[in-house]
Amino acid sequence: MAKIKKGDLVEVISGATEARGGDRGKQGHVIEVLAETNRVLVEGVNYVTKHIRVGQSDRGAKTGGVETHEAPIHISNVAIVDPKSKKPTRVGYENKTVEKNGVKKQVRVRIAKKSGEAL
Repeated sequence: MAKIKKGDLVEVISGATEARGGDRGKQGHVIEVLAETNRVLVEGVNYVTKHIRVGQSDRGAKTGGVETHEAPIHISNVAIVDPKSKKPTRVGYENKTVEKNGVKKQVRVRIAKKSGEAL
């Protein structure tokens, strides 16, 4: 079970700093989790330029050129941001009892290790 999920706010914790042209310290929301390769797509992080071959659409407009978009980053290089302190934290789990329609049920909840807040 992955500790990082789509929509989580994460921070890059490894690599070069922004002053050296890297992404360490940047925060962004997870766009997609690629579980089979242990990678995540993070909004605004790890931009790459991709050259697209020039073609022609049905109406005769030219397509192609240079595009920039996010590339996947390894899941070990990001950490979830604590909602209280806005700093990176580890993820823990806690069992909570929830009562719904008179029925009690155990629910596993993700929590931030630093503050104990639910994620």
